[in-house]
Amino acid sequence: MLRSLRACWRLTRVIVHVLHGLVIVWWRFGTLDAAGRRERVLWWSRALLRHLGITLVVRGSPRPGAKLFVANHISWLDIVAINATAPARFVSKAEVRRWPVLHRLVSAADTLYLEREKRRDALRVVHQVAEALQAGDTVAVFPEGTTGTGHELLPFHANILQAAIATETPVQPIALRYSDRRATISAAVAYVGDTTLVQSLWWVARADGLQVTATLIEAQGTRHLDRRALAQRVRGLIEEALAA
Repeated sequence: MLRSLRACWRLTRVIVHVLHGLVIVWWRFGTLDAAGRRERVLWWSRALLRHLGITLVVRGSPRPGAKLFVANHISWLDIVAINATAPARFVSKAEVRRWPVLHRLVSAADTLYLEREKRRDALRVVHQVAEALQAGDTVAVFPEGTTGTGHELLPFHANILQAAIATETPVQPIALRYSDRRATISAAVAYVGDTTLVQSLWWVARADGLQVTATLIEAQGTRHLDRRALAQRVRGLIEEALAA
């Protein structure tokens, strides 16, 4: 009973915070430069984690300048956790544009959308990511292509890494781990199967002592590399960090 009441209180705060975010997007974002937007995204993301009762632990530092963040994928919370660490532009599935209200916040952060059902769309997104990297942006991708439970990594798809290779932009792996009060992997966060966004929000809000650890691994050079070899190397580094 107490956990449910606490969850309701947390979700009430989340709703207010999301509405505040929409106000910022509608009335402030257009007047801010890139640095100002990043500061707002950083603040908003950290506050959202706090409202959900999630503690953020960051290990390592983001590499200065343009880079491609490559992270394991467990939940919609991954985007929040990375933005609370070092704001980035994300490559996301096109279905996110159909999420009520939230799609406005996601789109305001210059998200790049991928139509996964269309094979040729991947090439278009690779070109868009390359252009963003050449412009000095930080872009974040989830090469597993879908969410997992957090217990093991899924195979990495290498195509998106071609953008970093083509522009000779460093790739910085990020290992994300969600744990509970007992320091074991939390099942409440995994956004898998037929779980809806509403169900996921409720489970996260009811969870006790959630912590997300974002480990920023040393950036990897990409010059003259094969994308499959790069994907294998990055996957190994993330796997090693998660096991530590």
